[in-house]
Amino acid sequence: MELTIVMPCLDEAETVATCVRKAMGFLAESGIDGEVVVADNGSTDGSQRLARDAGARVVAIRDKGYGNALMGGIAAARGTYVIMGDADDSYDFTNLTPFVTELRKGYDLVMGNRFKGGIEPGAMPKLHKYLGNPVLSFIGRLFFPSAIGDFHCGLRGFSKEAALALGLQATGMEFASEMVVKATLWGQKITEVPTTLKKDGRSRPPHLRSWRDGWRHLRFLLMFSPRWLFFMPGLVLLLLGLIAGAIIEAGPVSIGSVTFDVGTLVAASAAVVIGFQGVLFWLFTRVYAGAEGFLPTEPGVQRLLGRLSLERGLLLGLAIGLAGLGGLIFSIVNWGGSGFHNLNYEHALRSMIPSATALIVSCQLVLGTFFLSILGIKQTRHVSGGNAVEVNDSQPSATAH
Repeated sequence: MELTIVMPCLDEAETVATCVRKAMGFLAESGIDGEVVVADNGSTDGSQRLARDAGARVVAIRDKGYGNALMGGIAAARGTYVIMGDADDSYDFTNLTPFVTELRKGYDLVMGNRFKGGIEPGAMPKLHKYLGNPVLSFIGRLFFPSAIGDFHCGLRGFSKEAALALGLQATGMEFASEMVVKATLWGQKITEVPTTLKKDGRSRPPHLRSWRDGWRHLRFLLMFSPRWLFFMPGLVLLLLGLIAGAIIEAGPVSIGSVTFDVGTLVAASAAVVIGFQGVLFWLFTRVYAGAEGFLPTEPGVQRLLGRLSLERGLLLGLAIGLAGLGGLIFSIVNWGGSGFHNLNYEHALRSMIPSATALIVSCQLVLGTFFLSILGIKQTRHVSGGNAVEVNDSQPSATAH
């Protein structure tokens, strides 16, 4: 069988039969060997019977959620290719030829683009049309090397084998983003075709909740892009803190009627500490995600980790810590020179704040380097005498008898 058209369904009695008939009609007119699968997510309005009577194969999906329904339908599909679309009669199931054509060319994922194909008045809320979809799609293109213009179009086609290989796990509406993001990260062939969107045929409100589901999409995009979640903000804060701190360390700086002094130095110190922690979190995430396989390994990160051995990290942390300790000793000696009284706070803080910051960063670096080394430990299997023994490669090897 070449094609399976999958429709997630939850109480769509008003429209599901219409969608199934349109999809069945497309298969018949196109001469495509295919089927229509309705992935029912617990409907209580008789949607299952209506879909079955219209010619669909109904698959019951116990776990609730848009993503769960679709993954259940995809797993049950018998076709080489799958086209998914909502059962609310908003997508045109009579014109799926562009999707089939691109799939036959070898594309792993073919996205519909409603902004290129046309959106009927009233088919999409203005909040989604002018803010939600454009902004989230822009963030998706910014965070990931993707040229997709409509990240959240519910009408899309893909190779069943390629989709299952992605290990999709999102249970809710963010499933739409997960498919595009993972297909992009794993280097699958992706394209998009114009498609239309019309006002759905339901009399009840949609299951989509704008702010809740919008946040879930954004949250997913952030979690799958540690570079933008941790590294970029951390690097910016780190550099700003170092530059501002270096300028203020030399003395107060006045711009007009505003003077930047030791208070600004404290803020710069905080920026350095938080920024450095962000960069470390990026490294932790990249190592863990790469080891677990839910993010592909990044060559640049691997090269960095290759240079940042445990010993080098400890030596660098020790050097920074000694510099901070030296600054603290210098401050105490100066205080002692005045008999440990009449402390000039402005002068003392210019020495104390950078020294304390260096000690904090030193501890972060030493502990972070140890943590990276622990994350990098792999399990290996050694074979000796015909018996396989699983050992930790950080421990001395042993011979199996």
